[in-house]
Amino acid sequence: MSGRLDGKGALITGAARGIGRAFAEAYLAEGARVCIADIDAGAVAATAAEIGATPIAMDVTDQASIEAGVAEADDALGGVDILINNAALFTADPIVDITRADYDRVFAVNVAGTLFTMQAVARGMIARGRGGRIINMASQAGRRGEPFVAVYCATKAAVISLTQSAGLNLISHGINVNAIAPGVVDGAHWDGVDAQFARLEGLAPGEKKKQVAAGVPYGRMGRAEDLTGMAVFLASAEAEYIVAQCYNVDGGQWMS
Repeated sequence: MSGRLDGKGALITGAARGIGRAFAEAYLAEGARVCIADIDAGAVAATAAEIGATPIAMDVTDQASIEAGVAEADDALGGVDILINNAALFTADPIVDITRADYDRVFAVNVAGTLFTMQAVARGMIARGRGGRIINMASQAGRRGEPFVAVYCATKAAVISLTQSAGLNLISHGINVNAIAPGVVDGAHWDGVDAQFARLEGLAPGEKKKQVAAGVPYGRMGRAEDLTGMAVFLASAEAEYIVAQCYNVDGGQWMS
């Protein structure tokens, strides 16, 4: 039985665990060949061995590492046809406590990492002349501000804007650029978010998760697997005419 991504080569960043790993497993199930990249070389190697992907150690804050990682993926895949920019960091603090070091760290991963990984992959796609798909991971946090999440919200708003500009710029080369905006997705990432809100709001561990879950119209927090359908769709032939869009996959939390 053929898959929707048969013959395609995909590179997914931040894919040693969580949402990135779920994307990789879904793409493999649809017939793609997959490279998973992560700054944690040991973890990405272990995950790749478990799921049947090719591991790449990549630091998206380092230009040389991006270029080397993309070149490695091109060699392994015969050219990257699909990129998912999934690597990201979360931070939370009141405005008066934000440090320049934390701002620089989170923007380096979430914005510059997205832009320059997209750029490196797009250059290869243009040179090969067969088009491609780029999917950037935004967030409902990029749709509005939050009292303690100014830096993270700003980075995800920037990802949405980059997606729009890159989508309009690259479609002339047959490269479709779009984004996915998840809501609150349970897992290791949100365990960290919960811990930060416990510190900021004086909550018991797990309480913030309960609060946000109660606010999701669907009735629960998301799971990584809830996002894979959109990721497969945007990479497939069915999304050929979709350009520069950001899709909410959030259980009804945000309407746009």
